[in-house]
Amino acid sequence: MYCKVKKRHLQPLKTLFVLFLTISIIYRWLQVVDKQQKHLNRSNASLPNNITILLWYWPYGTRYSLAGDVCLRDYGITGCVLGDNRTLYESADIVVFHHFELKLHKQHLPVNFHRSAEQRWVWLSLEAPQNNGDLSQYNTLFNLTMSYHPQADITVPYGKLLQRRKPDLDIVVPKNKSFEACWVVSNYQKWHKRSAVFQELNQNLNVQLYGLAARKHLPKEALLPTISRCYFYLAFENTQSPHYITEKLWRNAFQAGTVPVVLGPPRRDYEAVAPPNSFIHVDDFKSIKALAEYLRGLTKDPEKYNAYFTWRKHYTVKLYTDWRERLCNICPIYGQFPTQKVYEDLRVWTKW
Repeated sequence: MYCKVKKRHLQPLKTLFVLFLTISIIYRWLQVVDKQQKHLNRSNASLPNNITILLWYWPYGTRYSLAGDVCLRDYGITGCVLGDNRTLYESADIVVFHHFELKLHKQHLPVNFHRSAEQRWVWLSLEAPQNNGDLSQYNTLFNLTMSYHPQADITVPYGKLLQRRKPDLDIVVPKNKSFEACWVVSNYQKWHKRSAVFQELNQNLNVQLYGLAARKHLPKEALLPTISRCYFYLAFENTQSPHYITEKLWRNAFQAGTVPVVLGPPRRDYEAVAPPNSFIHVDDFKSIKALAEYLRGLTKDPEKYNAYFTWRKHYTVKLYTDWRERLCNICPIYGQFPTQKVYEDLRVWTKW
């Protein structure tokens, strides 16, 4: 009887011991994996023909895995090492800083660190210049710029059209149209030009409003199917700035299978990246009422409406959403960068 009682009392202790042992093994294993990854980063970075790109911090705090040779495995780019471990700083060829976190003072530049003459610092922003704030504090610090703008040292668009190897003669124009137009918007401000255009357009056209501004959240998986039910999508940028064309055109309109009505940079900037008959520009009309009448007329004329989809015969849409891909694309053009370039005044970007 005594032995049975003793065993019952020992059972919880055995369970705790096994649990402690399991946790210790897992913790040790994670330490080994972390050391191996750091060693791999250092080893790859030390290879003479490799270009090492150090991301000082992740944009918007969202991290991606850098395990293995990401650039080669995912994008077919050789000799390109990505890292986010700051111990790579001294050996890094390029160090990238995303401006948004600098502007909010969530991150800081390592200005007190020793910096070799060969190392290049990259200022990265996908925002319109008007939204970047005062850049004068960064004068003489950066060697390269990385932006959606074609004049940046490293151009990273939100999207682009890729030409098909051969025309697709069986393109399908979505037939499930239920609404004249739709708009997904979270940042709705009365002083934005796009807000005034929407208000007037909505008086003459049935516009379905989604997003935080309308308190109609669309889950990621429902976004494109919902937009596809509309004849037109209001691809309105929150800032009118040269070449500032975001995912509103590439994903929300083109990928959803609807015709974009664009408001942003001039028509020539859109035509530089998309066929002229693939979109409708607000500036082409004398009034918003005239625009509404034109759009409504297209909904009643299938032949004219479908003509806005002919670009699909020759092109597919490519989106850029992964920061790793953007960084990997630096390596193929690395040799084109000037050796002694320094931006004495980063505010030149506000003059685009």
